[in-house]
Amino acid sequence: MITIVAIGKKHESWVTDGIERYESRLKKPFNIEWVLLPHSALSDAAARQEESERILSRVDARTFVILLDERGDELDSPQLAKLFDTAFTAGRQVTLVIGGAYGVDDRVHQRADIVWSLSPLVFPHQLVRLILAEQLYRAQQITAGHPYHHD
Repeated sequence: MITIVAIGKKHESWVTDGIERYESRLKKPFNIEWVLLPHSALSDAAARQEESERILSRVDARTFVILLDERGDELDSPQLAKLFDTAFTAGRQVTLVIGGAYGVDDRVHQRADIVWSLSPLVFPHQLVRLILAEQLYRAQQITAGHPYHHD
């Protein structure tokens, strides 16, 4: 199972429809558990610190952590699929982290096994969730050798 820890509100209805479309197609070990943590009432560095503490409290020591950050490494879909396959083959749980509006602090960056950028563009958090669900489905299909992904 893949755990997605995200700061923010529950999925908006248009996002829920899209996420459910992909989640219904996911099979172990690519199935998803969402952990949505509320935004901090603080701002800037104080919010980043408080939200980071909440994120880290949800991450087990043995978990392979992928932090989403626009300044991270850009991976194509086959590279992402290989990353998941390697983690699963090693028997590791995978957690993806989506920080809040102010990002995450250095502790979360240091805890991450990889920092992944969907794009150098910044997307709304709701849209990131939908893109992530589709990319997990795509990674599953690539790993299974299914022709969903075309090179």
